[in-house]
Amino acid sequence: MKIKTLMVITAVILGLCAAPVFATEVAAVDVQKVVDASPKVQTLKKEQQAKDKELINFIEKARKEIAKENDSQKKQELSVKYNKQLNEKREKIAKEYMTKQQKIQDEISKIIADQAKAKGYDIVVSKGVVLYTSKDITDDVIKAVKAVK
Repeated sequence: MKIKTLMVITAVILGLCAAPVFATEVAAVDVQKVVDASPKVQTLKKEQQAKDKELINFIEKARKEIAKENDSQKKQELSVKYNKQLNEKREKIAKEYMTKQQKIQDEISKIIADQAKAKGYDIVVSKGVVLYTSKDITDDVIKAVKAVK
């Protein structure tokens, strides 16, 4: 009798412990699709393209100026000067890009979390991690990302 009671109590305890696992609501989001649809990401890409053109113009200008110089010592000095300036510009552009990109990623992560909370999901996984889910919140997240100014 004590063994049966102990088994019933154990089964109830195990059932109560396992219940939250089965009650977990899981959704998926295609993060890459969200990023590609983000107006801020598109703006950042355009800014980066403009800065790339500026760098190309700088390089062309430096090459022309170096080519005009006849003195090899002065050519070397100009080359060192322009290489230093070019590296500084590249580093500055890269740092600005990374800062803006991180800010956008943080915003998208927050929007995904907000959408998950609003819809009652306990877990949201990247769509590439799961083979199938009937609960895809990608379109809702894209709408929310586009709504942020």
